[in-house]
Amino acid sequence: MKKLTTPSFFGIITLGLLVSFSFMFPLSDSRIEPGDSDYDDFETPEYCAQCHNQFYQQWKQAMMSEAYTHHWDEIEYFKLAVAHAEADPDFKEAVDGCNGCHTPMAYLVGDFPPPRPSEGSRANESVSCEVCHLIKGISGDTAYNFNFILEPGDTKYSSRKGETESPNHEIVEIDLHSDTRLCGTCHNEKSPFGVWVKSTQLEWEEGPYAENDVTCQECHMPDTEMRTAKLGSTYPDARMHLFNGGHDPGKVKGTIELRIQPDIRETVPGEVVVLTATLFNQKTGHKFPTGSVEDRIVWLHVEAEDEDGNTFHIPVDKKGFEGEEYTIASDVLAYQDMGVPLGIENFEGVRREDVPIGDRIYRMPYFDPEGRMTIMQWNTASLGVDYRIGPRETKTETFTFELPFEIKPGKVQVTATLYYRLLVKPVGEFLEVPEEEYTALEVNSHSTEITVYP
Repeated sequence: MKKLTTPSFFGIITLGLLVSFSFMFPLSDSRIEPGDSDYDDFETPEYCAQCHNQFYQQWKQAMMSEAYTHHWDEIEYFKLAVAHAEADPDFKEAVDGCNGCHTPMAYLVGDFPPPRPSEGSRANESVSCEVCHLIKGISGDTAYNFNFILEPGDTKYSSRKGETESPNHEIVEIDLHSDTRLCGTCHNEKSPFGVWVKSTQLEWEEGPYAENDVTCQECHMPDTEMRTAKLGSTYPDARMHLFNGGHDPGKVKGTIELRIQPDIRETVPGEVVVLTATLFNQKTGHKFPTGSVEDRIVWLHVEAEDEDGNTFHIPVDKKGFEGEEYTIASDVLAYQDMGVPLGIENFEGVRREDVPIGDRIYRMPYFDPEGRMTIMQWNTASLGVDYRIGPRETKTETFTFELPFEIKPGKVQVTATLYYRLLVKPVGEFLEVPEEEYTALEVNSHSTEITVYP
């Protein structure tokens, strides 16, 4: 499970849950502290489903409903985070904070650590209807580390009051539920060392989509014509509670437009062809990849295939920028700090990425206090080069291909393929994470041809 002072990954508590715009609800700096609430203060998602069944069914299929129970989050939280806090109590507060976004009710109740998902406790409700719709403000100017202000009770906060009075609760319309800062309360996060280990909403603020007022909700909660409650009205712009993100192949595929072309089309064995690949982020309002960037890995693979089916891997040309070694695949070892929570003395680590050596990687490395690359964001003391692809940013890469003399004369097809993994494969294998979490997903590909004469 990710996080520390402001948990992880898909604790996207952020996206608020209903629709449109309104007046600004006054913000307060009073936050409920752990232990101030009880599970009985919150309705279950199934209770809400009695009236809001469409929203419930959408939420049930989203990562919001699995923020605590998802297999990788459970493994990371219990096998690494909780164990690390037991080995080093200085991390306890940060590790307890994981729950502030992965299972906010458990956090507010002070249930640390919550029961494992297999025990079926209410912590399993993860980021539920009640959690988002009880948020009435944020503490401070910058949204991060679950600094939402939440008040249990019969008053629910939303971006629309609606045309019909609810027989079950009061609805108060506030701007915050149409504001990206709601998302930022969990999708922006600082480590105990003061490092921004998650900054998705801040990336949006700094990018072109903020200028055009294209919010997180526009993409992750698309609107449609729908009845928002069984006794309610049908609206033309109801926000669907889909929360599609990095775990949705349909959301990831095509994120980056990709093209590759050679500098010459006709050549002979022994000559050099320089291929240029262009990658354009035309789909995300934040950087790609984003979120739990210590887990994510995106890489570009280029290879040539002759008419006999022989393939030739073409490594990327180096650009020479500082930290570039972390953006080119190698066989070096990393993540040695996992040895502390795992109780492995002098742990040598695991392979850093396990993708073809020489491929270009789009990532930002995280480093522990000893300067070693880490997968544990609560142990992140510094960040390396940020070589991710920003919103509406174009990156170009060149690949110098010296044609081998054994290549078959005729048409040679060169293909560039961009891949994405939710989790670094060697880490997933070592920690026995289900394979689906580190299976490579093809984001995009493009092919071009050159003719080789004898």
